[in-house]
Amino acid sequence: MKLVASALVQTHRAQSLVLMTAALPIVLAVRVLRPVVLVRFGALSSPRIGHFALNTELYLGERDLGLQPSGTIDLFWCPTTISNRQIRAMWGRVLRVSWFVRYMDRVNRAIPGGVAHTVRFMSRKGGTRDIHGILEQTPPHARFTEAEERLGALQLGQMGIAEDAPFICFHARDPSYLRSLRPTQDWSYHDYRNSNIQNYLPAAENLARRGLHAVRMGAEVAHALDSDNPMIIDYASSGRTQFLDVYLSAKCKFFISSGTGIDTLANIFRRPVAYVNFLPLEHVHSWYSFDLIIPKKLWLRSKGRLLTFRETIESGAGRFVRSEQFEELGLDVIENSPEEITALALEMDDRLNGTWRPADEDEELQRRFWVLYEGSELHGKILARIGAGFLRQNQDLLE
Repeated sequence: MKLVASALVQTHRAQSLVLMTAALPIVLAVRVLRPVVLVRFGALSSPRIGHFALNTELYLGERDLGLQPSGTIDLFWCPTTISNRQIRAMWGRVLRVSWFVRYMDRVNRAIPGGVAHTVRFMSRKGGTRDIHGILEQTPPHARFTEAEERLGALQLGQMGIAEDAPFICFHARDPSYLRSLRPTQDWSYHDYRNSNIQNYLPAAENLARRGLHAVRMGAEVAHALDSDNPMIIDYASSGRTQFLDVYLSAKCKFFISSGTGIDTLANIFRRPVAYVNFLPLEHVHSWYSFDLIIPKKLWLRSKGRLLTFRETIESGAGRFVRSEQFEELGLDVIENSPEEITALALEMDDRLNGTWRPADEDEELQRRFWVLYEGSELHGKILARIGAGFLRQNQDLLE
């Protein structure tokens, strides 16, 4: 077995060497032509859906807004792992993407002076963050073909969602997806981001009473939904496809999620997202005016109380990205309650319907929360809002 594996590695290396040799004269020609036209090479982050969808969309928006150099010819390649084939097809309609660019990119990086010929994604600084407000200023770049639109409408009908019937998508992050990708890796450092899908059901039930289908999303899920309501569809557990992941996210009225990879599909089609159970606190997605957010709370064991938002940020916990960091500081991560999730979902629906009625104190509560983010390099113009009901119920955390 080891001999077979070794032979495969040697064969792969030999093939790569041949392809890089073929790419060399092309790269040299690109260097010579630089005074006339600038050709750049770049890799799309295809293994993880969040980066594959949103980083690419933000690059396209950067190009629209003049944040990328003008007049360049940008060539892209994808790593072997493709998280979503439908998104790969859609990016291929608006970008020059080819497997051979991988070898031109490698040769370019190996020769001094290659930085000028490398595509730089501004949104990759500090993760996928739209600090320039690109989603707010540009239209979606991914488009369905007429055949895909017909297929999507047909498959929605097969799910029980009639043509033009409104629906929402919802998703609770659990460890199943990452474990399916790499079963031997310890993913527990991400546990602070997980939540219980059953806590989302009251929100789905309330929206169903308003005539909205609720579609549970997810590539791999730990538990099926405990619901017999025909308006609530456990798509993640049965009938899930990569095409429908994209189509549902693009056509939903809004998406309820917690800042995971799947909800970036809603982002790229400019569908509103109601973010629940969000952590880290300083990483909230603040840049799209239709989005609403409620974070998880942090219980300080040594004092037997919740950490205020200011304490969370000043202690550094607002940027913790590993579960053990919360444990080391003596913090328990508290999920949003079903009531909190439901309140946010109904607020989002009311806002989109134009029936939302704010309370007198709402604007002041928003101001008191967002003032904590002034000067943060993680945020540009603050456009999103924290759930109004959540702030009313947790004013003590604004102290």
